[in-house]
Amino acid sequence: MRVALIQMLVTADKQKNLDTACSKIKEASEQGAHIAVLPEMFCCPYDNNLFFDYGEEEGGLAQRTMSALAKELGIYIVAGSIPELAEGKIYNTSYVYCRKGKQIAKHRKIHLFDINIEGGQRFMESDVLSPGDSITTFETEYGTFGLCICFDFRFEELARCMCLRGAEVIFVPAAFNMTTGPAHWELLHRQRAVDNQCFTVAVAPARDMTASYTSYGNSMAVEPFGSVICRAGAEEATLYADLDMERIKAIRRQLPILSARRTDLYEIHEVK
Repeated sequence: MRVALIQMLVTADKQKNLDTACSKIKEASEQGAHIAVLPEMFCCPYDNNLFFDYGEEEGGLAQRTMSALAKELGIYIVAGSIPELAEGKIYNTSYVYCRKGKQIAKHRKIHLFDINIEGGQRFMESDVLSPGDSITTFETEYGTFGLCICFDFRFEELARCMCLRGAEVIFVPAAFNMTTGPAHWELLHRQRAVDNQCFTVAVAPARDMTASYTSYGNSMAVEPFGSVICRAGAEEATLYADLDMERIKAIRRQLPILSARRTDLYEIHEVK
C-alpha cells in the first residue's frame, strides 16, 4: 500500500491552497499512491482569528473538492483538517474519502492545543475551537485505519483504543511548532508505532517563518518496529511510504505486546 505524505505550504488564499492540494494529490496518484494525506488546516492559516472566516459547514467547498477528486482519481484521501462550522461551534475536523468519493470517516480533534511554554510559544485553541468526542477508525480493503489530529497523538490512551479496534495504521494530520517539534515530533511518532505495533503516518504543513504560527514540518512515516521509513525537512515535499501490512503481523508475533497485556491489573485502586 503506497501512501503519499503531502507537506504543502499553506497560504492566506484558500482557493490557492485547494488548488495546490489537488495538484499534489494528482501527482501522487500518477506515482501510484493508494492513499494521499494532507496536513492539519491545509486550506487555512493556523490562526485562531481566521478559523471562522475560513470555516465550512457540512458539504462546503473543500469537502466537495476533495470528494470529487477522490472519485476522479480512484484514490483514498485523508483530507488533512479544516475548520468545521456546526451547531454554532467551530471544530478542527478531518474528513476521509474513499475511491468513489464517499466520505467514510470524520474526526473532530478531541484534545485542544492549549499551551503556554515559558520562553516558547503560547497558543490556546480552546479560545475558539470546541473539542470532538469520538475515537475514529475506518475500514478499507487494505485494513482498518485510525485517524487523529496533532495534539490528540500525545495521548497514548487514544492511540491504544484505535489499535484495539483493529487499526494497523494511524494517520495524523498535524502542525507541531518550532518548540515542541524538535523536542517531541519524531519521539512521539516512533513511540506510538512501537507501543501499538502499527504504522504511524504524520503530515504537517511546510514551514513558513513569516506565518503567525510556524509549523515544524518534518512529515514522516514510521514502521511497527520504530524505524523511520521517510521524513521530510522544512520545505514543501511529497513523500511516498510503501507500507507492508504483513510487517505488522510479523512484529506482533515476535513481540506479543498487545496479546500479553494484563488488563486484569490495569486499574488504580486506593491504597489503604
